[in-house]
Amino acid sequence: MSQVSDIDESLYSRQLYVLGHEAMHHMKKADVLIAGMRGLGVEIAKNVILAGVKSVTVQDEGIASWEDLSSQFYLEESSIGQNRAQCSLSKLLKLNPYVTVSAHTGPLHENLLAQFQVVVLTNSSLDEQRKIGKYCHSSGIQFITADTKGLCGQIFCDFGEQFEVADWNGVPPVFATIDHISRGNPGIVTCTDKHEFQDGDFVAFSEVLGMTELNSCGQVEIKVLEPYTFSICDTSLFSEYEKGGVATEVKMPKMFHFQALHDAISNPQMVMTGYGKTNKHHTLHLAFQALHCFVKRAGRLPKPRDQADAKMLLAMMRELKSEAQLELDEDIVRKFAFTAQGNLGPVNSFIGGLAAQEVLKASSRKFTPVQQWLYFDALECLPEEEEEKEEVRLLTEHNFAPTGSRYDGQIAVFGKAFQEKLGKQKYFLVGTGAIGCELLKNFALIGLGAAEDGHITVTDMDSIEKSNLNRQFLFTSEDIGAILKMNPSMHITAHQNRVDPESEEVYGNKFFSSLDGVAAALDNLEARVYLDGRCVQHQKPLLEGGTLGTRGHTTVVVPFLTDSYGVPGSSLQKAIPLCTLKNFPYLIEHTLQWARDEFEGLFKQVPENVNQYLTDHEFLQRTLERGEAEALEVLAQLHGSVGSQRPAVWEDCVTWARLRWEILYNNDIRQLLHCFPPHQATHMDYIIAAANLYAQIYKIKGTRDRNTIREVLEKVHVPSFTPKSGVKIHVTDQDMEKDKENVDTAHLLKLKNELASTPGNSTTLRMHPIEFEKDDDTNFHMDFIVAASNLRAENYGIPPADRLKSKLIAGRIIPAIATTTAAVAGLMCLELYKLVQGHRRIELYRPAFLNLAVQTCVFYQPLAPQLFTVAGKKYSLWNQFPVQGRCNGQEEMTLKELIEQIKKEHNLEVTHLFYGKALLYSSGSEHQERLNQRVSDVVQTVTKVQIPQHQRVLEFYPSFAEDEDCEKVPPISYVRHSGSNKEVRPSGPYCYALYSGHPKLDKPRKSHISQSTFKTLALHHQPAAGFEQCRQFSYRSQELSEWTLLKPLAQPRPLLGSKYSSCGPTLCGHGEVSLPSTEGHIFDSSGFLLVHKAAPPFLQLF
Repeated sequence: MSQVSDIDESLYSRQLYVLGHEAMHHMKKADVLIAGMRGLGVEIAKNVILAGVKSVTVQDEGIASWEDLSSQFYLEESSIGQNRAQCSLSKLLKLNPYVTVSAHTGPLHENLLAQFQVVVLTNSSLDEQRKIGKYCHSSGIQFITADTKGLCGQIFCDFGEQFEVADWNGVPPVFATIDHISRGNPGIVTCTDKHEFQDGDFVAFSEVLGMTELNSCGQVEIKVLEPYTFSICDTSLFSEYEKGGVATEVKMPKMFHFQALHDAISNPQMVMTGYGKTNKHHTLHLAFQALHCFVKRAGRLPKPRDQADAKMLLAMMRELKSEAQLELDEDIVRKFAFTAQGNLGPVNSFIGGLAAQEVLKASSRKFTPVQQWLYFDALECLPEEEEEKEEVRLLTEHNFAPTGSRYDGQIAVFGKAFQEKLGKQKYFLVGTGAIGCELLKNFALIGLGAAEDGHITVTDMDSIEKSNLNRQFLFTSEDIGAILKMNPSMHITAHQNRVDPESEEVYGNKFFSSLDGVAAALDNLEARVYLDGRCVQHQKPLLEGGTLGTRGHTTVVVPFLTDSYGVPGSSLQKAIPLCTLKNFPYLIEHTLQWARDEFEGLFKQVPENVNQYLTDHEFLQRTLERGEAEALEVLAQLHGSVGSQRPAVWEDCVTWARLRWEILYNNDIRQLLHCFPPHQATHMDYIIAAANLYAQIYKIKGTRDRNTIREVLEKVHVPSFTPKSGVKIHVTDQDMEKDKENVDTAHLLKLKNELASTPGNSTTLRMHPIEFEKDDDTNFHMDFIVAASNLRAENYGIPPADRLKSKLIAGRIIPAIATTTAAVAGLMCLELYKLVQGHRRIELYRPAFLNLAVQTCVFYQPLAPQLFTVAGKKYSLWNQFPVQGRCNGQEEMTLKELIEQIKKEHNLEVTHLFYGKALLYSSGSEHQERLNQRVSDVVQTVTKVQIPQHQRVLEFYPSFAEDEDCEKVPPISYVRHSGSNKEVRPSGPYCYALYSGHPKLDKPRKSHISQSTFKTLALHHQPAAGFEQCRQFSYRSQELSEWTLLKPLAQPRPLLGSKYSSCGPTLCGHGEVSLPSTEGHIFDSSGFLLVHKAAPPFLQLF
């Protein structure tokens, strides 16, 4: 593999925001050995390779078995009987082109170990761990062991007697802007806002005017006095403070000390995964030791649910307990023995993510390593105690015995019946980014939806970028977007839809009603809240997880048992006041947001406005109705873009960029300083980026050649500028809002008149808006943002930001790393086990918060849903008043019948009925005539909107005479029509199905037809250029018994008046379609048909 000296920021960008360049450079020098290529070992190897160390060697002497397939995602059925390391190598090699990967199939020995800086053991005996741990400790090799048994796992780290970490927590250095510094011993620093420093922190000063000695005195230790003040060194001999300055935290190195495994095993120092689990973790510490003794004596692991083996392990535990003087939790030991033979993908995913992060800590010297033991268990995933009593006959050795299937490692824990239940699940996975890929991997390993009746629907509208490859292992650079199918039995349908109100035609009531649950792997709050609302509406469980660098969280929402994900509260990111952005920025975040707004305004909004003006005759009037201040700004931009200011050649673009620079970074700043003095030289980076972007929106060819641009700049005339008196500079947003009333109406009227008629050459005047794209380093987008922001930062004395930090802030990038992603997905799937089993005790569910930088793992009990009272009865957000609007094929009920049914079934009298914000009914008002109308007709009449045919359920919110003042009520879930949940399969003698075939469409649209002599097939899809909104077909029905799939041609052709092929249908002039007796093609560039071979002789198009 090729080795490069520089870091590929396009690949590692998200991870660089987590680790930084220095840590990544350390990692690139690390050679790592990972021993044991079962599920845990391959999980660690995958994460470490994605992270980008120098080399990884995977070692395993063992051969693959059926049990391995339950968690080893790089083994296939054809791998059975072959070496695990060798079988995994080809796929590991594809993960990262910058990492050398090799396999070693022989035993471990000192000559081999000496070649590595980090050694990881998995699936190893305690004797081997002691031996290799001793050698590594004495040789300065960082040593890690990791193991999983059933629902339990352990990690041990030994990084030597002295291990220095440069950054122990990974939190960006905090800083504070300075208001004043006193002269004295000690000097007192007063900040403009509350600071976040702590006693003993070190800070460095910059940009201080007057007391400039602080700028060069290096790191200074501080003592916190008040929220706004802290003391520093002796400043009595320094110059008098004038103004400005920033105090920035300096991260200090931290030293850690480790014991060798031989000593640490008898004197364990532990990281707690959860509160109040000290005794549990110490029990597991002894249980793993006892298990090694059991294997050494019996030559095998305890058999699943074998009471004799459990007693034998417990006896060994008691011997160890007498030495450790520890209270033993015998129930944990019994469950540990019952499940030790298990091999679970989700547990390996979690422990593998944590262990891989320890490898990165060892090789990068960043973040706090585990000291020294970490234990984890998910024994609450086992059946609830009540269920155990009811299902004693199922909990036998036979039910957990191997079956010679890929699920044997899971059957050993949960049994065959549970495996069958997993296979029948129907789940909806929203998002296939980093977490989504890991979830798909786990779904395949556990067999979710893999039975004949099971299914997984996946949707994600985003395309794959190169930076995704650093943490989304299912994607490769050769086949970006392709999902590696690890389990041939999986039933998966993939869509490219956004899940929002616009896609409810696809993901409507009948879709959600068919599901067993939903998993969300989304990267924004709004989408999570929307999906959560849909799950509440349809009473479906929701698994949700997210990451931010080394931090991660998981949430589980269980109908009627837990609270929901919740509605969005106030944004975590406070909006920056406009006056701050425009006139008084004081943080780099302000200048970057200002630069992003400049980009959007100049290169996207203006071109879009011009195009609307040229094609929409109502645009001018709509703009004038938006207020005079906004209209003047928009029309002035329009006038310039279609008039004399429109560039014709490249030199005009350079001139515009130079003059724009003068306005922004000279004239506006001088005017600001005049009203309440630096003058900068021309910044070529800004000129190059701005000129090229300006040229792009006019389809003018630009250049990067600096000499050519300098020649143009020498000819640019820059008008002189003198600051004006009386110009108002807005200090607050309120001032800006009030000043909108002061508009040059004469100029606005002039522009309106000049733009009243659209130019005759509107086609040539069309512009080309630019969508901001942060990840393409050749498109000038980030060039412009970085230059524009840093120039403005220099104007205001704000420390500039490099390109990487600028991209993080302006691009609103979420830092990410594969280790956290794997751990979060593993925990989500452990909660999935509980959902499938139907756990009803809320304390058994365990949402989690993780921070792998400092190995914080907090598990907590979810909140129960809040109850509210209506007419003396308790309800929660999960309750509804269901109403069937059409029963037994009858006509839809009237509004009166709906109200009467609520009274009959719930003894509540409806006084008001709302559909969204629309008032459908109010007793004692003029709405009495609506009572005899069909419910759907009332909705359509009041809202003046046609109810889409796919919308099966309407949600109404009533108020009741019995409790008029209650703020919350359960909604009325009104089912308009039953719909169908069937897939497109032959279901009767008169069934046809029409599919979408156009690549731009969201998903196949399906129609099912039966029973009638004449039926209509309608294909509805989102508008696409050149296609009609709807096409309709009808046919004469007859007895059918055999089906043919009429597939689309590779090159679609117009439907009417065309012949496709000798075996295809003939399309006649009057719209008749003659179908041959053999398979043929019919494709109208938007769909294809599933048709019976004995179909009627014609289809008539309306």
